[in-house]
Amino acid sequence: MTTGPAPRERVEEAFARRARRAEALAGTTRSGEGPLRFAAGLFRVQGTLAAAVAAAHDRRPLEGRLASDLERIGAELDRVLAFAEQSAPGPLAAEAEVRRKEVWAVARQRLLAFWTGDRRANEDYLSRALLRPYVEVLAARGIAPDRVHAPGRCPFCGGLPWIAVRRPLPEADGAQRALGCALCGGEWTFGRLRCPSCAEEDPERLPAFQSETHRGVRLEACEVCHRYVKSLDLTVDGRAIPEVDDLLSLDMDLWAVEQGLERIEPGLAGL
Repeated sequence: MTTGPAPRERVEEAFARRARRAEALAGTTRSGEGPLRFAAGLFRVQGTLAAAVAAAHDRRPLEGRLASDLERIGAELDRVLAFAEQSAPGPLAAEAEVRRKEVWAVARQRLLAFWTGDRRANEDYLSRALLRPYVEVLAARGIAPDRVHAPGRCPFCGGLPWIAVRRPLPEADGAQRALGCALCGGEWTFGRLRCPSCAEEDPERLPAFQSETHRGVRLEACEVCHRYVKSLDLTVDGRAIPEVDDLLSLDMDLWAVEQGLERIEPGLAGL
């Protein structure tokens, strides 16, 4: 089962809460300060976009079909591209500049390619950033998007997991693992000893790597598909917002790359 923002929390407020967490953490780390400040700005502009999408829905309900809903919200997407062009790291800023100049037919096709779940298109950071506010509004309104669902993907929107969290199970040994969706922001429970990418279940082929520097963070990897998801133990810091706190341990992602591992879905820093 997937869960999104709290029922009484407007989607734009959820983005603002993430931005505040990123801003608070930015002053605590030298290596992660840049990514955290960029994330804070991205969350704020996404919150503004979410408010515009919600207003469009209130005027006439969205359908959850991107091909038709884009005609109503497409003009609002430029605000995210404008922010990325001005504030993103060099390569991403250059890509945003190019995309702002594209004719609508080309821009629309890029977004629809991402929507189909094609792996190459799924690596499109900007399309994910552009569409996340739209999908979060759909989740808050209970409108199922017309995306393909597959094992290991979000049961609500079909998005890929970019983070995992561990919570203790009451009156039981061990912890429960939940995956966090990169597209709708929801969570769903997933077996502790199962690869979300290829479904491998042999414990001997599912190693976990930890660092003394980052308490409660580990990389849950798979020796079959050579992919991993980063997992955060939420009992370490109850204030943590996983997708934001992820940026404090980017050195672990860089280490994973050196080992030939690929993250199932990149985090906010593109790693």
